[in-house]
Amino acid sequence: MIIECKDWRAHHDKMLPAELRVSGTITVSHPGIEPVLVLRASQNTSTTVALDLELQDKEGSFPVICDKEVRFVKQRAFETITQVDIFQDGKLIASITDILVTH
Repeated sequence: MIIECKDWRAHHDKMLPAELRVSGTITVSHPGIEPVLVLRASQNTSTTVALDLELQDKEGSFPVICDKEVRFVKQRAFETITQVDIFQDGKLIASITDILVTH
C-alpha cells in the first residue's frame, strides 16, 4: 500500500545515448513492498510520457512504514517531453512538468 509520494524529478538527457530518468520517493506500509515504475501501455500524446507505479510484495511480515526511492530509466525512446504522468491503479498520483533537459 502506498501512503505518500513526493520529490518527483524528471531529467531528459538528449546526449547520446539519449535517456529519460524519472525518480521519486514513495512511502509504503512496510519495507517488503518494492515500488517499480514501468511505461504505461497506453500513451496519450507524443510529448507526455505516462508511467505506472507498481508495488511488488516480498514475503514476510514487516510492521514499519518506510520511504523507498523509485526510478525509471529509458534510453532513446523520446524526442520531446513536456510532461511525465505517474499513475497507480488507474489514478493519476503525480504529474511532472518541470523537466530538466540537457544536451
